[in-house]
Amino acid sequence: FVFWKGSQRYVPPARARELVHSLPAFVVPVGVFVDEPIDEVKKVVEFVGLGAVQLHGREDPMSINGLTCRVLKAIGEPGSDLLQEALQWAGDVTLLIDNMDAKQRGGTGKLADWSMARAIAEKRRVVLAGGLTPDNVAEALIHVKPYGVDVSSGVEQPGRPGHKDRARMKAFM
Repeated sequence: FVFWKGSQRYVPPARARELVHSLPAFVVPVGVFVDEPIDEVKKVVEFVGLGAVQLHGREDPMSINGLTCRVLKAIGEPGSDLLQEALQWAGDVTLLIDNMDAKQRGGTGKLADWSMARAIAEKRRVVLAGGLTPDNVAEALIHVKPYGVDVSSGVEQPGRPGHKDRARMKAFM
């Protein structure tokens, strides 16, 4: 659930809470945040019933202290050193390797750096994002060997951000 109001995929916390309550118990709901104060993140986690947060902004490794749920930290700022970014985060934080955009943050459809993602995945838990589609996800899994993958725009209806396409989702899986 994207809780960043700057996204075309934004979901209000009240609606997300309704959806979370309808999910099967084995599904872990994840909230996506961009530069939100951690106290606000905690409030949304509690209110909605999230099992994990995905931080997609310029958060500081010390800023996540006090979060009681799992944390995924997106890295891949344009011009950044992915390996250097990865080393800043504690081992219990799952890194989400993306090709982030300074304005959109994620969901751009641009490929992440698979070679660097693989180097990091050899050392710690990594979720690969960035430009994944039904056409390239198998190749990405073989090349990077991530713990998991994250997809958004790659399974959406063309020209309709936030509107998932069943056939593309099925093909991706």
